[in-house]
Amino acid sequence: MSVASAPSTAPSMGPSHAHPAGPALMLAALGVVFGDIGTSPLYAFKETLNPDHGVPFAAEAVLGLLSLVVWGLIVVVTLKYVVFVLRADHDGEGGILALQALARHAVEGGRRRPWLGGAVVWMGLVGAAMFYGDSLITPAISVLSAVEGLEVQAPAMQRFVIPLTLAILVVLFIVQRRGTGVVGRVFGPVMLLWFGVIAVAGAWQVVQNPQVLAALDPRHAVGFLLTYRAQSLAVLGAVFLAFTGGEALYADMGHFGARPIRLAWLFIALPGLVLNYFGQGALVLRDPAAVDNPFFRLFPSWAVVPMVVLAALATVIASQAVISGAFSLTAQAMRMGYLPRMRIVQTSSDAIGQVYVPAMNWMLMVGVLLLVLGFRSSSALSAAYGIAVSITMVTTTLLAGIVAWRLWHWNRWAAAVAVLLFAVIDLTFVLANSLKIAEGGWLTLAVAGFALLIFTTWFKGRRLGLAVQARHRVPLAPFIESLALDMPHRVRGTAVFLAPDAQVVPHALLHNLEHNQVLHEQVFILAMHTVDTPRVHARERIEAEPMGHGIWAVTVRYGFMERPDVPEFLRVLAYQKGLAVESMTTSYFTSRAAIGRHQLPGMNPLRLALFGWLQRNAGRASDYFQLPDNRLVEMGQRV
Repeated sequence: MSVASAPSTAPSMGPSHAHPAGPALMLAALGVVFGDIGTSPLYAFKETLNPDHGVPFAAEAVLGLLSLVVWGLIVVVTLKYVVFVLRADHDGEGGILALQALARHAVEGGRRRPWLGGAVVWMGLVGAAMFYGDSLITPAISVLSAVEGLEVQAPAMQRFVIPLTLAILVVLFIVQRRGTGVVGRVFGPVMLLWFGVIAVAGAWQVVQNPQVLAALDPRHAVGFLLTYRAQSLAVLGAVFLAFTGGEALYADMGHFGARPIRLAWLFIALPGLVLNYFGQGALVLRDPAAVDNPFFRLFPSWAVVPMVVLAALATVIASQAVISGAFSLTAQAMRMGYLPRMRIVQTSSDAIGQVYVPAMNWMLMVGVLLLVLGFRSSSALSAAYGIAVSITMVTTTLLAGIVAWRLWHWNRWAAAVAVLLFAVIDLTFVLANSLKIAEGGWLTLAVAGFALLIFTTWFKGRRLGLAVQARHRVPLAPFIESLALDMPHRVRGTAVFLAPDAQVVPHALLHNLEHNQVLHEQVFILAMHTVDTPRVHARERIEAEPMGHGIWAVTVRYGFMERPDVPEFLRVLAYQKGLAVESMTTSYFTSRAAIGRHQLPGMNPLRLALFGWLQRNAGRASDYFQLPDNRLVEMGQRV
């Protein structure tokens, strides 16, 4: 438990980050944002036709299923995310934790409702935990469904599907440490080619069987649900697979802005998806034998292998987007105090959102490989897919509704109607996906539950540990006055002591005086605070107060999308105050606290053991705060 990274809840709204909506940015957004939902045609429509659902194969049933998929894309993705949720711009950023922070600011104003603030925190944490479950399933089901296309060309290739899938996934995770900067430049063109090819393939089938366009009439969707009441929930769980990448539209808003995402969806992704789904429907109506893999049977035999290659590229891109999202979410959660420090590698000098978290990368790789080996087919994996995403969608709807009501000042009834409409749809999909819990959905819920346990244990343990330390803290001002009466020997150079509060004497400073009995010429008591905004404006970042005798009390605030760089902050401070701070004569002092034999008050033994394990395996302060190892002094402390 570092005493130098206590989070602050004081908001500091930074400037909005505007994004131009040029073709290049639309193309980049196409490559990063729509990889997951763009590869859903590989398996989604096939699963809706699964005979295990108990729906007899008939033309009217196929039209009903197509109508459910198309109108789901319109209502769930277009109306909810593209029109409604993308408006929730938190200093240019999106994602479940950014939305949680925005909703917390919304409920803090006006008449206080403590229960509402607590509910907002829990909704954000649940949504974030569910995202980790999705991060395991998406790479496995996407790559596996692409490689399964080899079976269409040559059934004898079935034995190579699992080894080839594992090889692709291993390479994907190994190259994560190089970042997405170089590879990312080809993501957009590949996905543009993907959407173009699947649109043309679908349109060709629609031209041959135009009756399939009748599915545009929503009455077919309603009629299907009324006709097959007993089977409708199971079918809706499969229909939901067509929307599982919708959350990425909001999560990646900070990289591209809302407008490029909206334009790419409305003019490229949505038309391509709709045409392909209609093409698959037209094909199975004309040739019912194609239900075994309607996507790859859209193409002539000579084109199947090239499409497997293109599909593999597209699914790698979809997997990359989810993996990168897990890295970004982990970095945000660390800075907001929900996860212990882990090593973060910045993979781009231009884009602050491009980070690599080694520990998370290897944990994801092991989990994904075990999923492929355990389930062995995309159809089996689809049973584990959906429940986590649908719960995340519910939390997004509720948080966005709070923002619309309290922050955008929508009419209370208008906000309630919008939330009720989307929440009923989301909850219906949650109920539908809950039927698959016993078949594999339990796995993603278990992963999410473990992530939530870690979030809450680490947050509570740090808060209790800091409270214990606060009872023994020494105020800085009286301490400096006592120093002046018997000033210790001063040595040349600058000392930076990291502390939870700039007005309190750091334990590292007390230990240094006790053991070394010296004090540097220039001393900075530095408190680093994460605020509930993505970024902090430069003018509001640093507060410095001279305390006398060369000692400064400094508070630095940074957003949860920013990477804390203490040496850089120190250079800025020295420039602002006209101070002489030489990097080679500056030493950084931190203290690393450890839990004693006795419990922290309010934590049961099991959670205390988990907190102690997390604390022992947390990353070093020098890595997290960018401190140079050759200038670092770390002192132990027992709570």
